Amino acid sequence: MSSTDVDVLIVGAGAAGMMAAIEAGRRGRSVRIIDHARAPGEKIRISGGGRCNFTNLGCGPHAFLGRNPRFATSALKRFTQQDFIKRVDQAGIAWHEKTLGQLFCDDSAKQIIRMLTDQMRDAGVALSLGLSVDRVTREADGFVLSLSDGTTQRGRSLVLATGGKSIPKMGATDWALDTARAFDLAVTETRPALVPLTFEPGFLSRWEGLSGVSVEAEVAHTLPKGAPRTGRPTGTTRFREGLLFTHRGLSGPSILQISSYWREGEAIRLDLVPEVATFDWLKAQKQAEGRRQVTTILSRIVPQRLAERIAAHHGLSGNMADLPDKVLARLAEQLNQWTVTPVGSEGYRTAEVMLGGVDTAELDQTTMEARRVPGLFIIGEAVDITGWLGGYNFQWAWSSGWAAGQVV
Repeated sequence: MSSTDVDVLIVGAGAAGMMAAIEAGRRGRSVRIIDHARAPGEKIRISGGGRCNFTNLGCGPHAFLGRNPRFATSALKRFTQQDFIKRVDQAGIAWHEKTLGQLFCDDSAKQIIRMLTDQMRDAGVALSLGLSVDRVTREADGFVLSLSDGTTQRGRSLVLATGGKSIPKMGATDWALDTARAFDLAVTETRPALVPLTFEPGFLSRWEGLSGVSVEAEVAHTLPKGAPRTGRPTGTTRFREGLLFTHRGLSGPSILQISSYWREGEAIRLDLVPEVATFDWLKAQKQAEGRRQVTTILSRIVPQRLAERIAAHHGLSGNMADLPDKVLARLAEQLNQWTVTPVGSEGYRTAEVMLGGVDTAELDQTTMEARRVPGLFIIGEAVDITGWLGGYNFQWAWSSGWAAGQVV
């Protein structure tokens, strides 16, 4: 190779790509990282409302989906959330735990980007932005990238770190998947994940006027008998977090979480008051305050607009004393076991991540190297490993990037 060639070429200057670049550079490797965006770490910048939910204290293989979620175990154990937190602390970045182990910057997500770019600079990494890869060619001693500026770049190792198809307005593409396929690597089914769910017009008209209403809910999905698993666990999966009504359907953390498990045609169950055994509670309210209006009583456990809409849906008015127990039972079922069937999702436009990706059977779990293509590494969201909402996907990016960076 000529003196202009590098040891490591990384395509994608996101969380995983920058972490791999830092680690490889610190090992004395010559590294060039390339991205078609004008700035590095765009997904980092917008995450967590601009404060970057950079990891989760409870991170572990249990919080990931894929055909083989245990694949993530090696990288997650060797570079843990505590390891990344140490780097954040060393950089002087203040942070806080918001809820459920989710860690955010006190100030700005840009601090995380600055930490990573500073570490890349210190490690001697060359960062090239606004540059696309037109073609990838494999040679006996490495890879050749034909770039959009008309130049070529050779490297002994090539790392695919361009993520998935979520949030295309940021420039997200399936380039890593297409490139993997070009090397005859298997790619699993992909779909939007951590995404709001949408409903048919009849549902929306019945529940119109609720857009913006939120509750703390438990949302559950049970894998139907005979349904393809496609990386989903059997049995019932539950998440208890916020639920938000929108003009297109349902959103909020609990819905985003369950969207990774749901498929078209399947139902989900909503418990809008998970701490209340509603039937018993309603009977007690009827006995104690029978002269109160139905909506007045309901508004004690759900927002007023939702209480009014539920009462209207069941054709109820008047006082609690007027309601027989069978009506209370219907109300209780609506509140504790409301079964709904979404028709779709908002798609990659608003999805936090992509579900699926390069089949983990194609990769070495310790190094992230393609088993059948020596020198080719695939990390981050492009791999068929998808985490829960709340910093898990960033930790996978840090961990998988770190793992590749030790060997490229």
